[in-house]
Amino acid sequence: MTASTTRRTTAARSRIAAVGAIAVAGALLLTGCGDQTENKDSGGEDGASKSTAPLADKLPQAIRDKGVIKVGSDIAYAPVEFKDDSGKVVGIDPDLAEAMGKQLGVKFEFQNATFDTLIGGLASKRYDIAMSAMTDTKDRQEGIDGDTGKKVGAGVDFVDYFTAGVSLYTNKGDTKGIKTWDDLCGKTMAVQRNTFSHDLAKDQAKKCTDAGKKPLKVEEFDTNPEAETRMRSKGADVVSADFPIAAYSVKNSGGGKYFEIVGDQVEAGPYGIAVAKGNNELRDALQAAVQALIDNGEYKKIIEKWGVEDGAITEAKINGGS
Repeated sequence: MTASTTRRTTAARSRIAAVGAIAVAGALLLTGCGDQTENKDSGGEDGASKSTAPLADKLPQAIRDKGVIKVGSDIAYAPVEFKDDSGKVVGIDPDLAEAMGKQLGVKFEFQNATFDTLIGGLASKRYDIAMSAMTDTKDRQEGIDGDTGKKVGAGVDFVDYFTAGVSLYTNKGDTKGIKTWDDLCGKTMAVQRNTFSHDLAKDQAKKCTDAGKKPLKVEEFDTNPEAETRMRSKGADVVSADFPIAAYSVKNSGGGKYFEIVGDQVEAGPYGIAVAKGNNELRDALQAAVQALIDNGEYKKIIEKWGVEDGAITEAKINGGS
């Protein structure tokens, strides 16, 4: 969604993933994080009721009684989750959540937060789940800080639902000669804090230093839009983000005039819905719901709607990340 128990984690392998071009229309509306805004448009209210939803009996009784699953999410990460012009939370995750709600007979209510607080929010029971382009990794599963190797929490379980790699992008027409991660020595990168891209950047900075090359300077921001703004102002040479997000920004920011992707994707890995350890009944219900969407074709429709077919999965695994 790591070295800091949050989004995507430490890179050791380089795998190219063809996630496909983002084919969504409309301008990107960027919103800040941390306001705990609720969105009540995703869920099962207009679909299957509690009594008729096919998978309702798989949920914990407490959630069935409430009729709501509270979702922690960083709602500034188009096209995975973001706010449209009316302020409604839209994107891949909200669409999948709405379809899952119809299977489970509950509503999914998205609450906005900065990404690096989401797993803590699960531990404190502020949210029932976290769904926010969060990469399923062993460190997150085990509650390990990837920087120190120390255990910092109980960890989480994941229900995997998508696959994505990581991309680099620059101001359009100003690539600074960047084609691969090895070209970043001596450059400045802007990146969202505690993301997989952040971990990759820290790894690359160490590689540059160890090789006696000019250092890679890494600047951290709360959100990816803030990192992009830094690059637009010439304060940074490059930004890194998951490929769907990078491709969406390249297509839509400034009408496609602001940014361009450089090089290939690396480190393809699964996105997972995060659930607190020990909450097995909810975890298994979510897995059943995602698999039902895959089997009945609804998952494919949603993925195709957002133009990310090549990131589709065929099996909703639990803790499939490495």
